[in-house]
Amino acid sequence: MFYLPLFHRFDGRECLVIGGGQTALRKLRWLLRTDAQIKVVAPEILPEIAELANSEKLQIEQKAFYPEALHPDLALVICATNADGVSEEAYAIASQRRQWINCVDRTDLCTVIFPAIIDRWPILVAVSSMGQSPTLARTVRGWLELRLPLALGRLAELAGRLRDVTKQKLQDVDARKGFWDRVFSGPAATAAMANDFAKAEAIALAEMEGASENGRIVLVGAGPGDADLITLRGLRAIQTADVLLYDKLANPDLLNYARRDVELIYVGKQGPREQSAGKALESSAEQQQQINALMLEHASAGRAVVRLKGGDPYIFGRGGEEQEIAQLANVELQVIPGVTAAMGAASYCGIPLTHRGLSQSVSFTTGHKVQHSNEDDWQGFARADQTLVIYMGLVGLETILGHLMTAGRDGATPAALVENATLPEQREVFAPLKKLAAITASRGITGPSIIIVGEVVALAPAYANASRAAEGSEP
Repeated sequence: MFYLPLFHRFDGRECLVIGGGQTALRKLRWLLRTDAQIKVVAPEILPEIAELANSEKLQIEQKAFYPEALHPDLALVICATNADGVSEEAYAIASQRRQWINCVDRTDLCTVIFPAIIDRWPILVAVSSMGQSPTLARTVRGWLELRLPLALGRLAELAGRLRDVTKQKLQDVDARKGFWDRVFSGPAATAAMANDFAKAEAIALAEMEGASENGRIVLVGAGPGDADLITLRGLRAIQTADVLLYDKLANPDLLNYARRDVELIYVGKQGPREQSAGKALESSAEQQQQINALMLEHASAGRAVVRLKGGDPYIFGRGGEEQEIAQLANVELQVIPGVTAAMGAASYCGIPLTHRGLSQSVSFTTGHKVQHSNEDDWQGFARADQTLVIYMGLVGLETILGHLMTAGRDGATPAALVENATLPEQREVFAPLKKLAAITASRGITGPSIIIVGEVVALAPAYANASRAAEGSEP
C-alpha cells in the first residue's frame, strides 16, 4: 500500500490519543509541538503524561476507552493501546466518518502512519517503509542522522534572516538559486552552524555583492585508513569541496562522497621506498611546496579547497606548515582533526597506549627522526615507563630497534608492528623487541606501518600466542 507523505497543520484542531503508556507518550511529544487540542483517554496514565497535562493543549480522561470519545470533529485519532478490541472498534468508527486514524503496530487499522523523523528544526526529514518495517525505517533514519549536522536548523535561520534582501538584490530566480547553493556549501554555512550569525551574514552579503574573492582551505584528517573513521565534520567538508587534494594514505572510498563536479588532484608524496628503488625524485620539501602552491592557487580563485590527509593533519601531517602558508597569504583556513594512525592501529589491535601501572605517557616519533637522533634522544626513547610509537619506521626497522636496545630498552619488551592499520588487509606482527625486525622481514611486510613498543603491547589479546610463537623463532 502506498502512503502519500504529507506535513499536516493541526492548529486548533481536536485530536484524540487512546492509551496512556510509553507508546502514547512518544506520539504526544510530537503532537504537543503543534497547536492542536489533545485529549488522552486511558485507565492508567504514566506520570510523564500526567505532567504534560499542565499544558492548556492537553486534557486527560483517566477511564477506559468509550466510543463517544470519537466525536465527529476529531482531526486525528491515535490508538496506542493493546487493550483487547479497542483498536478494531476505534478504527471502525473513525473510518466510517472518514477521520484519520493511526493504530500503532496495526497497519491494517491505519489510514495514516507515522514516519521515522529526523528533527533538525525547522528542517524535518521523514522516513517511511510504507508500514512494512518500522524498524527498518528507524534504521534508515539513523543512517541519515549521521549525515545531517545537529546545527542544520541554523542554516534555515540564516536563510530567514537573508530572505528579504536576497529577493531585493537578486530578482532572477536562477541567480538566487546559485547564491543559496554557494551559501549553504560555503563558509557562511560553517559560521551559522557555529552560531555566529553576524559573521555568517557578512560572508553571505559579500558573496551577494561579488566582493568575496578568496576561497578557503580546509585540512581534513582522513583517519588511519578505514573510511568509516572519518569525522562527521570531515565528511561534510568533503561533500562541499570544489577542489579536493588527496594523498595515498587517505582511503579512496572517501572520494565517493565528493560532489560530481569536484576537481580531484592526487598529491601523494614519494617516500624512502621509492627512493631506494632508484627513482629520480624531488625532495620532500619540493613536493610539499608544490602542494602548498596548488592549495593557494585554487583558494585565491575563490574555490573551497579540501586537503585530505591520512591520520590527523597535526600529527606528522605537515598541517602546521600548510597553516603557515595560508596565514601568510591571508587565506581562511580550517583544520578538522582525524583519528591518528597511532590511535587507529592501537585500538584495532587492542593495545591501550596508556595503562595504569604500565605506561603513564606516550612518545610519538618518526623513523627518519630516530635513525638520525643522538645518544641523548635515545635515552629518552628507551624509558621503560612509557609507550613509544614510531611512524614511518619500516625501512630502517632493524637499525631503529638496535639503537633502542643499545640505549637500554630491554630486548624482551613487548612490541608490535601494524601494517595498513584499520583496513581489511591489516596485518600485525607481535614479538619481543629483539625479534620484531627479523619476524617482520620474514612476513614480507611492505605497507605503511606503525611500530608500538612498551609493556602495554602485552595487553593485546593476540600478543600471548604471537609471543610464544616468536620464542621458538631465531633471534
